[in-house]
Amino acid sequence: MEDLFAGIRSGDRTAVGQAITLVESTRPDDRRQAQELLAKLLPYAGGAYRVGISGVPGAGKSTLIDALGTRLTAAGHRVGVLAVDPSSMVTGGSILGDKTRMAGLSNDERAFIRPSPSAGVLGGVTSTTPHVITVLEGAGYDIVLVETMGVGQSEAAVYASVDCLCVLALAGAGDELQAVKRGLLELADLLVVNKSDGDNVRAAQLAATEFQRALQMMTPEREGERAGVMAVSAATGAGLDEMWEHIVEHRRWLEASGKLDERRAQGRLAQMRVLLERELLEQFKSQPGQSQRLAEVEQAVKQGKITPESAIETLL
Repeated sequence: MEDLFAGIRSGDRTAVGQAITLVESTRPDDRRQAQELLAKLLPYAGGAYRVGISGVPGAGKSTLIDALGTRLTAAGHRVGVLAVDPSSMVTGGSILGDKTRMAGLSNDERAFIRPSPSAGVLGGVTSTTPHVITVLEGAGYDIVLVETMGVGQSEAAVYASVDCLCVLALAGAGDELQAVKRGLLELADLLVVNKSDGDNVRAAQLAATEFQRALQMMTPEREGERAGVMAVSAATGAGLDEMWEHIVEHRRWLEASGKLDERRAQGRLAQMRVLLERELLEQFKSQPGQSQRLAEVEQAVKQGKITPESAIETLL
């Protein structure tokens, strides 16, 4: 453990990868070691820009991270990327293919990309995402980009894991209507209309204008702050510098207003509640004879003999 900690602090990529594997493990002995490691890393964590990149599938999240990340490393930053990939509801496996769309960052020594499976956790991120961020910060990465799996309106757990949530949208995809509904867009710190290039430039700019109007009607200012809206192109790089400037200004506002500490504190509480639910469910299933009883009750529910509510009452 001491060697692993030393390797992380020195920025050794192999040690960073091993540490992330450890904190993502579900084995009880690995969890205990992970907590020991995280306790050592906490004093060195917390200084990075934590930025979430979310949005519907096909919005260009990976391409945008690759383009933005290479700009940031060229400017002297060390960029850590956590790409969350959905796990199959049938097999439990994940493709973990987001890294293949980040050709520039994949070959950049100042960047570290880690694909991670969602493991059935909703919200766009995994239950261990905050721990992975701690490892990356402990290794000296001053910018951490968290790419969520394609998310919908209710899956907004990523908001609790980052300081700035950027939601990607597309022109002509019906997202303008979604902007007037409650959900993920309501939490966005920055709304980005991607693929503003070629013949789509005007459509993207019009979509950004419509988003701006919709958000002004739907979301009140969050204590002096309103979400920014802009059109960018990950393919050409247009608007990416302005996008990063907005993220930097948002961080400054959080620090000046004292909201950064408050937001991170709420994030830690949100993670604790997720982990508590997971631990309670595991303890529940581990009770003597419970597996057999659970199978019997599930069969009764499948056959329509009892209601799900009655089944739960019986199990508890």
